[in-house]
Amino acid sequence: MTRVAVLISIAVGFVLTSVVANAQQPAQAPVVGVLMVFWGPNDYFLPSVRKGLSDFGYVDGRNIRIEYRSAQGQLDRLPRLARELTELGARVIVVGTAPAARAVAQASDTVPVVFSLYDVDPVASGLIESFGRPGRNMTGICTRQSELVGKRLELLKELLPQVSRVSVLWDASSQRQLGELESAARALGIQLERIELRPPYDFAAAFRTAKAKRSSAVVVLFSPAFIQLRTKFASAALESKLPTIHQDNVGVEAGGLMSYGPSSFKVLQRTGYYIDRLLKGEKAGDLPVEQATDFKLVVNLKTAKALGITIPESIVQRADEVIR
Repeated sequence: MTRVAVLISIAVGFVLTSVVANAQQPAQAPVVGVLMVFWGPNDYFLPSVRKGLSDFGYVDGRNIRIEYRSAQGQLDRLPRLARELTELGARVIVVGTAPAARAVAQASDTVPVVFSLYDVDPVASGLIESFGRPGRNMTGICTRQSELVGKRLELLKELLPQVSRVSVLWDASSQRQLGELESAARALGIQLERIELRPPYDFAAAFRTAKAKRSSAVVVLFSPAFIQLRTKFASAALESKLPTIHQDNVGVEAGGLMSYGPSSFKVLQRTGYYIDRLLKGEKAGDLPVEQATDFKLVVNLKTAKALGITIPESIVQRADEVIR
């Protein structure tokens, strides 16, 4: 073989090797950002989003990359964290609160937002134009908790027919629910005792206050802090011997007595549908916003036993889940 032929052979081999190597390299996985106000990466929010993505064939670290940021309860950190996610090239950003959604919108007018909102009307709050056609670079799913607080109070009345005084634990996240709860309490002849909590959230002190006010039970309103700190919350409730009713199942699984409302896990998993549609090229403004309509009653009989309470059979039979 002549020297020229050898050189040509080497050159061809190099080109073919480069082509094969490039063909074997997977395309860069799209980045999905997750921006939270309070929750940590190991709490149920992020695992639920991952589960929702897996339903559509996405696996973190394989064909998708999830970048997580939490403000750890400090709202003033949200704008910087939102910018971080957009600078990382996030194709979609998932949020769990209206402040986080606004922070992303301010950071970028091109990165779509998928929200999972609790007790927030996205139209009234200006996040979207309508449920059917959001019209802006946001879409997702929301739950209207204020409409369910009266039902939870009715369940407490069924559990404790003689109840006349109930404490309600709330913080800044749940202030708008108080009006609906007051109306329901008046209709049922129940006096409400408001107990506001603020950081660092001394649950033991809050339940001592409820006992001092001679409350027979506690209604727990929505709060990201209550959810993240639910184990401490449940321990304080058990120590006070006061039954509690929560907005969803996570509080009951931690040791609360009852809950009525949509499953947070199911709501968050639904974000996978929206992320999939957006990664495939659809526009957030064209994807209708969904409202959670599947409400579940969950009862914890272990907690009832620890409190010395007998749950009426009428409630147990209606329960969608009973923790024994």
